[in-house]
Amino acid sequence: MNKDQIKGHAEEAKGKIKEVTGKILGDDDMEVDGNIQKNVGKVQAKVGDIKGNLKKACC
Repeated sequence: MNKDQIKGHAEEAKGKIKEVTGKILGDDDMEVDGNIQKNVGKVQAKVGDIKGNLKKACC
């Protein structure tokens, strides 16, 4: 795993926690923020996957 994958998965987990907390508390803003953070983390993890695949393919 590279740094982007680790950071992405961490952001995804934090976003999921924030999203669920927002649902429990009835805080729509927190829920939306958590969903956005979760999706940003997914994208960052995918970028890390792509970087890893490119590194394997070229070297």
